[in-house]
Amino acid sequence: MSRANLEELRSLAFGSISGSYAAVGTPSNNPIRLFCISNNTEGDMLFSRDGSTDELFVAAGSYKLYDIQSNINPNKEDTYVFDKGTQFYVKQVTAPTSGSVYIEILY
Repeated sequence: MSRANLEELRSLAFGSISGSYAAVGTPSNNPIRLFCISNNTEGDMLFSRDGSTDELFVAAGSYKLYDIQSNINPNKEDTYVFDKGTQFYVKQVTAPTSGSVYIEILY
């Protein structure tokens, strides 16, 4: 039987976020089926998986939830997931003065 599980929460505090990409925690330990990016700062943020390409925008004080594997084979089909070892990066669009960004991963 397949079971869902969560990886350790990844976060980065506002003081470590600048106009250059910085890693948010460590790379994933498992293929990613669902993830949530929460921006608990007052600054708009851009996220990337390669540390150079702007891929996702998350507005200040908001979040985005991505269910990558919805409506896919429930028997642990691994053809439509982010690979094990995926690293998320963040950079500011507008400078935050408090808070953190968070990434939650379900595998």
